[in-house]
Amino acid sequence: MTQDQVITFALLAGLMVLFVWGRLRYDLVAILALLAAMFTGIVPREAAFSGFGDDIVVIVASALVVSAAVERSGVIEATVHKILPDFTSVQVQLVVLVLAVTILSAFVKNIGALAMMIPVAFQMARRSNVSPSCFLMPMAFGSLLGGLITLVGTSPNIIVSRMREELTGQPFEMFDFTPVGVVLAAAGIAFLAVGYRLLPRGRRAAATMDEAISLADYMIEARVLANSLVVGQTISDLLKLCDQEIQVTGIIRNGPEQPGPLPDVVLLEGDIVQLEGDPEALERAVARSRLKLEGEDRPAGRKRPGEEIGGIEAVIAPTSILIGQTAKRIALHERFNINLLAVSRGGERFTERLRDINLRAGDVLVLKGDLTRFPDKLKELGILPLVEREIRLGNVRQGLLPMAILGGAMMLTAVGVLPSCSERYHCARLMRLLIGLS
Repeated sequence: MTQDQVITFALLAGLMVLFVWGRLRYDLVAILALLAAMFTGIVPREAAFSGFGDDIVVIVASALVVSAAVERSGVIEATVHKILPDFTSVQVQLVVLVLAVTILSAFVKNIGALAMMIPVAFQMARRSNVSPSCFLMPMAFGSLLGGLITLVGTSPNIIVSRMREELTGQPFEMFDFTPVGVVLAAAGIAFLAVGYRLLPRGRRAAATMDEAISLADYMIEARVLANSLVVGQTISDLLKLCDQEIQVTGIIRNGPEQPGPLPDVVLLEGDIVQLEGDPEALERAVARSRLKLEGEDRPAGRKRPGEEIGGIEAVIAPTSILIGQTAKRIALHERFNINLLAVSRGGERFTERLRDINLRAGDVLVLKGDLTRFPDKLKELGILPLVEREIRLGNVRQGLLPMAILGGAMMLTAVGVLPSCSERYHCARLMRLLIGLS
């Protein structure tokens, strides 16, 4: 072997050792390997980072954006939620999850497809009182199998297609991989249906920062609209629709609140229901019931270029100007362009409207506004942001629009009208559109 070949194999061996060692992040390991190849002369310095401009990188990035937009649309979660009650066996639940991930991985990036279904897996595990780990590894295998079915399912398929085009002038089409891919995926799913028992059991997940600061339930207010699924239904029906993940603590109807409503109270258009639960459960409840979260569409100040609207969790500090005030009295929206969406206070249940709660030091709030202005506003108010985690409460779901865009793009690619994102102009436009949706 030549000297360059020896160095190349040595670098690959070192790369594998670092991956197996696991003490360094995989992305850091990859960058270190690239730098080592550059300094040893294996990779020319002027071409060291040219790979980031490759079409494959653009395609993978686009696929991840598509996956995020589809996941945030709530379509996948709503579909799985309809069939969830029919499956109580852990084995059947596993097969459903693996099958869903496999099918999704054929049309979006397999990593993104897996990310879409992980929250559903945690819901199933919680419902069945089993560890999520018995679902996660089979789902990972399913995502790999699904990526074999189409051209865009996984990156190697795209690379092989491009190499074929360079050698023969004809790339692989969208579904050229499908006959072999479907057979392999079916065999893999059949094995996972019984082979999941070989997985190690009894492992507990390491505690996360979110768990270390786990909070009591939040209280929100949501309005019943004419198209809400719970119009004319009882509170008991609402709780059943939401898998009993939340509690209804009050109803505001034509004036004063009715605390502690009975389960057989019928909900009417215009009612404001006070819901209590963790942020994710509340977000799912509002979306499934087609309720309207109070304050979610209230404009947070004047719209300006570059504005990024989002939600954060924050705790009221002992020196905050909010202590002893209410959101209405201090004019939180009018003066600070911030919407109060939810409040949590150490397990205490509120009996007043959200806007009329007398705030105290230690109260945890969910606030919505311009994320670029939040640091200054929070400092002025004397409240401290909690550990950064995604808060979707108050974000409007886009429904079927991302799915329609994805389906249209897949159809145009399949019939050859558009290439698989090899034209970067089309990729950039699609990514900008889907980033806006997600």
